[in-house]
Amino acid sequence: MTRLPVIAGVGMTRFAADRPDCNPRDLLAEAVLALLADTGMPDLKSVQHGLCSYESDHFNRQMTLAAILHDQIGLLPTPTVRVEGGGATGALALRTAWAYVQSGLCDSILVYGCETNGRGVSSQTANQLFALSADFDWEMMIGGTYTGFYAAMMRAHMEQYGTTPEQFAHVAVRNRRNAGFNPLAQKPMDITIEDVLASRPVAEPYRLLDCSLLSDGAAVILLATEEWARTNIPRFHNRPPVYFSATGCGTDTMRLGDRYPHITHFRAKRAAAQQAYQMASITDPLDQIDVAELYDSYSGVEIQAVEDLGFVPEGTGGVNVASGLFDLGGQLPVNTSGGLLGRGAPVGATGIAQAIEIALQLWGEADPRRQVAGARRGLTDTHAGIATISVVNIFERRD
Repeated sequence: MTRLPVIAGVGMTRFAADRPDCNPRDLLAEAVLALLADTGMPDLKSVQHGLCSYESDHFNRQMTLAAILHDQIGLLPTPTVRVEGGGATGALALRTAWAYVQSGLCDSILVYGCETNGRGVSSQTANQLFALSADFDWEMMIGGTYTGFYAAMMRAHMEQYGTTPEQFAHVAVRNRRNAGFNPLAQKPMDITIEDVLASRPVAEPYRLLDCSLLSDGAAVILLATEEWARTNIPRFHNRPPVYFSATGCGTDTMRLGDRYPHITHFRAKRAAAQQAYQMASITDPLDQIDVAELYDSYSGVEIQAVEDLGFVPEGTGGVNVASGLFDLGGQLPVNTSGGLLGRGAPVGATGIAQAIEIALQLWGEADPRRQVAGARRGLTDTHAGIATISVVNIFERRD
């Protein structure tokens, strides 16, 4: 893999519940300015390709948004393409860019993602729009929502393995606490397990504080061959190289009902992880991965993820999460950024933001309060729907 991409630079906005001062193009411009400051580049004229990541024309109130964004950030007349895959959009965009560089189609590619799915629309409308990502004919029209689907999966996990609300409340508490160490996070909170359990019921067993955030925001990553980065990125020489070393993708049925009785776990996530692990020569992920950003759309989903990613044996996720294994200072810290629960989740930017956190950790540039000492390999786990599409990306520091 002589053309294995490196992360040449990153930039993102603060994620927020509402950015009434911005439309998507403004948010992206803000993230690109952060990228230019990060890299020391005067502009994007040397970048050879663009790749746009956003989920919804409805949230962003614009058709063919990629063309507008590509123009907005000054990438004309270079090529661009839009990638969309629900909640996995940002991670799929990075995976696609990885393939573009590997194939020789380009030596550098800017992956840019944004979404305005915060308070610009009501939460009721947002849930209806997200429900359109489910099977319109068989689920959405009879009241199916993702909160209900995730709740059914967690209820099955509790019944089969004895997982408790206190265990997944630990995730809600920890990730929001980690967000307090991230200046770009949407909603850091200092809460207790009791606070989570006392919050308003949403879909049993999930309560309000078990649920991730609706957000406005943008994030960008510049991927390139190491040779291109050394030639074009002034700051690249001042950092250890971080390679985008492996990627995996798995899929599953759209309808949860088609998975019965096996609904406690995400088959697609297991497949994606095994592909990425094989590519990265990982045989013991708990030992060989130093930091991870997991898709905590609901607090219990992180418990399912640590099992599906092979960090702990099936059925032991709740106990291990509650033990502090995945906390800052634990064996494998996860969601050091605050995750979707604390940092926020503008859909098209989410997977990119996860990768930015891993890059900062591997460069040693995260806030000291959340920096994982000696981190050299990081993982992102992102999925769409109820892991109808799942993507695992792995990054490695090599110096």
